[in-house]
Amino acid sequence: MAVKNRWLALIGLTISVLVVGFDTTILNVALPTLASDTGASTGELQWIIDAYAVVFAAAMLPAGFLGDRFGRRKLLIAGLLIFLGGSIIGMLVDSPGALIGARAIMGLGGSLIMPLTLSIIPTLFKGEEQTKAIAIVTVGVSIGLPLGPLIGGWLLDHFWWGSIFVINVPLVAIGIIACLLLIPETKDPSAPRVDVLSALMGVAGLGAFVYGIIEAPAKGWGDPVIITAITGGVLVVAGLVLRERRQPRPMVDLELLGNPVFRWNTLFLILGMFTFMGLMFVLPQYLQVIQGNDAFATGVRMMPLMAGMIVVAKIVPPLTAKIGTRPLVIAGLLIMSAAMFLGSTTDTNSGYGFTVVWMSLTGLGVSLVMVPALDTALAVLPQGKEGTGSGLNTTLRQVGGAIGIALLGSVLSGVFADRLDTSGVPAEAADAADESVVAAQAVAAQLDLPALARSAESAFVDGMSTVMLVCGIAGVLAAALAALKLPDSRPASKDGDTHKEQPVPDTLSDIADGARQ
Repeated sequence: MAVKNRWLALIGLTISVLVVGFDTTILNVALPTLASDTGASTGELQWIIDAYAVVFAAAMLPAGFLGDRFGRRKLLIAGLLIFLGGSIIGMLVDSPGALIGARAIMGLGGSLIMPLTLSIIPTLFKGEEQTKAIAIVTVGVSIGLPLGPLIGGWLLDHFWWGSIFVINVPLVAIGIIACLLLIPETKDPSAPRVDVLSALMGVAGLGAFVYGIIEAPAKGWGDPVIITAITGGVLVVAGLVLRERRQPRPMVDLELLGNPVFRWNTLFLILGMFTFMGLMFVLPQYLQVIQGNDAFATGVRMMPLMAGMIVVAKIVPPLTAKIGTRPLVIAGLLIMSAAMFLGSTTDTNSGYGFTVVWMSLTGLGVSLVMVPALDTALAVLPQGKEGTGSGLNTTLRQVGGAIGIALLGSVLSGVFADRLDTSGVPAEAADAADESVVAAQAVAAQLDLPALARSAESAFVDGMSTVMLVCGIAGVLAAALAALKLPDSRPASKDGDTHKEQPVPDTLSDIADGARQ
């Protein structure tokens, strides 16, 4: 293929994966608007975010096998079309349930886009050009994270909430055209049969577990449905693990977790995503509903969180080479914990300046954990298992993020419902107010109950403070665990080339890997 066409193809691929970065964060600034316009409860808001994450994580496992067997370009185009279909549905629906379905469809499409984009690059580029191409795609997907809240906020301020999905249409269309015109088809004739049962078990197990956590505050932790969902989800995932251990070429290569460097660094990556995605669920609602910002202003005000991550992503690689991973991860966990403890003191009178302090510290801490941990985990993957190991690492991070939204969102919902004072409010209106802070304020405005509005704000901030306290305690415990268990490893290569070919990362902190390549 001509040089010009190869780089044009890469531009098309980078633009198409940009939508995955957008959709990690673009919807978060819309949560208060969705609650107001569609009547979505806190649990439904959690599902709108988690439906994407759960399907994305589980369906990514067989994506590589599907591409190898049926054609990488063909499956990438299929993923883009599925993502496009989910985006169009999201533009048109007007109920929480339908939007959850649209997000699940988009998650399925994203699960094909991410790994297959990287699997196509070696067919277009070799040697140093391949390294540069991977870096470009890495940066492309990473910049979608900070751009998501800004673009989403601007669209919400000028159009209806479904407009946040419109941005996906031209980007995906460019990706499809690039695939059709510029990318050759490749496949692996020796690829094994895809294990459909294992793929279904992954989606069902994760889905049931997350459902149980999200719905528990409303139904009660002792509810038989909740107990069945959580227990059943754990058992199905355990069954998947046992099944995969017997497969000659498993989707989930659990032997990789036998390496303590890979295992422990992956664990702290999961914790980083757990905290980051849980905070991304809570923070936009606080900035909009409590501090009174519009959607675009909320996106702008979230930039200190992203800025902290960008700064660390640039300075950590040389530090990792000098002092190793463990000191940085421990420091990151402690900084993150300090930020969460500071944030837990927030009250309804706290100004934005105070929020900037703990947001910036959070970005610094999370990135200090994730950048060196990701670098070290991927550096120890054995030759020939780079793709499988990176896919497992990415899947576990996505699961950590989904559980973070589910668990921390449930803590928020439970505390809010418990602290909200609905005395003197009609029973039906009180039930509606319990759904979310947006719903409570709508009820207060409709019935002219300023005391209910003040109580809703106070109850939400109490819930957010509890969420941060949980994260702070978890961070301190994790720091102690890191000091005891995390191997004091450094990049394995001494010639400066510490990276192996790897799939596109899915968090902004991962930008360091692309920048260094």
